[in-house]
Parts: sequence; structure tokens; C-alpha cells
Amino acid sequence: MPKHGKRYRDLVQRYDKETAYSPEEAIEFVRMFADAKFDESIDVAFKLGIDPRQADQIVRGTVSLPHGTGQVVRVVVFAQADKAREAEAAGADLVGGTELAEEIAGGRALDFDVAIATPDMMAEVGKLGRVLGPRGLMPNPKAGTVTVDVARAVQEFKAGRIEYRNDRFGNVQVPIGKASFEGEALLTNLGALAAELQRVRPAAAKGRYFRHLAISSTMGPGIKIDPSGLEDLIKASR
Repeated sequence: MPKHGKRYRDLVQRYDKETAYSPEEAIEFVRMFADAKFDESIDVAFKLGIDPRQADQIVRGTVSLPHGTGQVVRVVVFAQADKAREAEAAGADLVGGTELAEEIAGGRALDFDVAIATPDMMAEVGKLGRVLGPRGLMPNPKAGTVTVDVARAVQEFKAGRIEYRNDRFGNVQVPIGKASFEGEALLTNLGALAAELQRVRPAAAKGRYFRHLAISSTMGPGIKIDPSGLEDLIKASR
């Protein structure tokens, strides 16, 4: 079992670990607890009522958070000729074609957060599956990272579009902002994420879809959220 420091132990005494709070209450707790010397990230974890072993129950895609994530997103684009120039003009941090794919295959540092590719580059990028796949960086059409409209993709990811995907336990965990965000901004981002996950609910998923939900800051404890409290947030985001 991991040992927590005095600060963490003190924080968990200030709320009931077994209580599932309203989204508003949970966000106020997590913002209050985020007192580190840096601007902590605020993450949300959903436990979904899916069977992740079944291909027709995989939950994956992207969503644009109204207030962004507050993070600096480094974007690499695999493209050539005009598309490469479009990506550079849109603000991509790194743009290249076959030579860039070869550099990464040869051990170049993966100093980026999102990888985008044009369809014609996937023959080369596909060879990087063993390198990019484990890091969740492999371009994929379902995630909007294989596209001919590279300029738009770059701008959206830079502005706060995030990718989500369930893990092998049926959990989806993503950042929804920073501790410096106002509570209302975090609520709006949470509502947008919940609405998107509801939209892509697999038809084969039975029973309760949002099983459990928790929010936490980088250095703080997880605060449970009552899933029923998402209903109004989802309605407001539509």
C-alpha cells in the first residue's frame, strides 16, 4: 500500500470519503484541496457500465471542452507538401513526413501530446504502432487524428479538444481543467464531457451506464460524485 504524506492525510479528514457529493460540492472540495505550489490539473474518472472486452462496447473519441484544459498541448503532424504547410500555419509544434516517422522509429523522443496524420501518411505512421500505441499517441480516424483537414484538427486540439478512451477496466479518465479555473468553468467542462460520453454510449451496454464518478487534483485525494447529479449538467451542455 502506498504511504501518503501528512498533507494528504490531513485533507482526507476534511470530507467523507464514502459520500458521493453533488458535482458542485465535489468541485469546490477539489479546488479547496489543490493548494500545491503549482497550478494542479483537475481530472475526472468515470467508471462506465460497459464490457471493455467486447469490441462493440469500446468507448473512444474526442470532445471539445468549452473552457479548454488549461494545458499547453504539443501537436505533431505527419503530412507532406500543402498539408504540411497548412499544419505549420495552424500552429503545429512539429511537422514532417516519412523522414519524421523514420526518426521516431529510430528512437527520437516523443516530445508531443497529440499526433495527427493525413490519410496518405498512415502507411508510414502505421509502422510506428509499437512506439506510439502504448503511449496512446497513434493517430486514429475515430479520434479525429487521421484527417485531411489538418489545420482544423491542430487548432481544435490546441484549443482544448481532448481524446478519451476506456481502459481495460471500463474507466475513462481525462483532465477537465486546472485548479485556477472558476468552479463554473469546471462544471461546464464536466457537463460537456458527460454529455459526450452519454452520446457515444454503446447500444450493447446494459443497465446503469455511469456507475461511479470521482474528481481529483494532481496532488489531492479523489472526491466521489453522485452520477445522478450529472443530469442537469448534461442538459445544459446540449
